[in-house]
Amino acid sequence: MFDQLDVLPADPLLGLITLYNNDTNPKKVDLGVGVYRDEHGHTAIMQAIQKAEKIHMDKEDSKTYLGPIGVAGFVNGIKSLVLGESSQAVASGRVAGLQTPGGCGALRIGAELLKRIKGEVTVWASDPTWANHIPLISSAGLEIKSYPYFDAETGGIKFDAMDAKLAELGPNDILLLHGCCHNPTGADLSYEQWQQIAKRAAEQGFIPFVDIAYQGLGDGLEEDVKGVRYLSEHVEEMVIATSCSKNFGLYRERTGTLLVQTKSAENAHAIQTHVQDAARANYSMPPAYGGFLVDTVLQDPALRKEWEDELNSMAERVKSLRAGLLEKIQARDIDKDFSFIVEQKGMFSFLGISKEQVRKMREDYSIYMADSSRINVAGLNTECLDYVADALEAVLK
Repeated sequence: MFDQLDVLPADPLLGLITLYNNDTNPKKVDLGVGVYRDEHGHTAIMQAIQKAEKIHMDKEDSKTYLGPIGVAGFVNGIKSLVLGESSQAVASGRVAGLQTPGGCGALRIGAELLKRIKGEVTVWASDPTWANHIPLISSAGLEIKSYPYFDAETGGIKFDAMDAKLAELGPNDILLLHGCCHNPTGADLSYEQWQQIAKRAAEQGFIPFVDIAYQGLGDGLEEDVKGVRYLSEHVEEMVIATSCSKNFGLYRERTGTLLVQTKSAENAHAIQTHVQDAARANYSMPPAYGGFLVDTVLQDPALRKEWEDELNSMAERVKSLRAGLLEKIQARDIDKDFSFIVEQKGMFSFLGISKEQVRKMREDYSIYMADSSRINVAGLNTECLDYVADALEAVLK
């Protein structure tokens, strides 16, 4: 039976890891896989998380199951973190939620829920979107199509074209949105654009499905969810998938949540039973450890402040690297306008160069990035900025 299967091609981004690791060039630069790195290229454990680990280990006395909802305090903490302490939807009991194995688990359970409720629906994703959105959602049996989003010429958003497509959506459509720090482009919606989306959703009946994996790594914890909160206040129903991989540094702990905002507390109760049932059928129980750590940080005022301060410093470092890279590029004989680099948000940017130029960056200069020219800005450091700018000048000529 098993001899009928052929070898699948390697994941393009994960394949870069092997190429980079095997590269002997001492100047090599990894701008591929999307993890935050410090100035020394290390993805360190956040200090607040290290302290939370000690607190948790001292008091944990059992490894028994928690049930499909996961760590209840963690889920409630994320509701407040994303939707706000004063959220009327949360206060009125209209938001169901559960802990999931990372943001991927949240996306998949959200897709399962939509399949149960809506049946034949279309999920509309930005062009481009995070590559894993496609298999996660389509494997639940939902059709995915794309709406116009990224403008390669300006490094911004084709919002007029996007809005024209949204004008065609109705009750059988799901609009997949990036809450902040768009992956892979770094081009984020403005607050006014969020308002227009909310207006269309309320009038036309399509359901927003927000994936927010980088809260705090753009303009700030509160600023990054301003649009999401506006959406929550102006539509009755929406779905939110969150991840703690980036802003808490819990990549390998697979810590996420699925939140579902409904029209009433009764609806939320029904939805809660369905998402827990879907979770039970997929992975049974979520890994609890990361949830305990985030819950500890969010509930301890001193730890929370320490976490927020460290997260702010990470975000400021990324902004500094953006500005530094642009300064180095502008100091060279490069005709292309790269000023969009400092306008984009979060860890990622599209350089807007061709696949052939990406290949030359890799083969001639050992600078690794996705074929799309998406770079992880956090993979840069102050020592390599000149080298990257020199390489870019050479391949663009």
